Amino acid sequence: MEAILFVGIQASGKTSFYRERFFRTHVRLSLDMLRTRHREAILLHACLAAKQPFVIDNTNPTAAERARYLVPAHAAGFQTIGYVFDVDMAASLERNAARPAAERVPPKGIGGTRRRLEIPDLSEGFDQLYRVRIAGCGGFVVERWTDSAGCP
Repeated sequence: MEAILFVGIQASGKTSFYRERFFRTHVRLSLDMLRTRHREAILLHACLAAKQPFVIDNTNPTAAERARYLVPAHAAGFQTIGYVFDVDMAASLERNAARPAAERVPPKGIGGTRRRLEIPDLSEGFDQLYRVRIAGCGGFVVERWTDSAGCP
């Protein structure tokens, strides 16, 4: 049973990574899709009760925001895995501009998330942490977390 949390600014590749790696095995919980914390909480508790692996596909910029998922996941016996999306602001703004108009995030919203971003640490309750980078060919490079130097 895995609870996976994505951490990263908007347009850093989180949803594309989910589609590539977890679409067939994990339920996706995303505020972009669910729209309210209430709906998200209902689906989260359903996954925990059913022992269903899931991915939290939100920005999750602070330790406090991540704790809302890590604490109940651990209590339910889930392994918690974090993926930190190491994408610079310019690349995210470029990816954001390429999105359909209805899906674009205002650039100052991306900047606001970037300013709030706290580098995750295993001490928050993660069992494993990984760094994700976008490869030049459009795929992803995943590396085991070693330290927080230079990320994100």
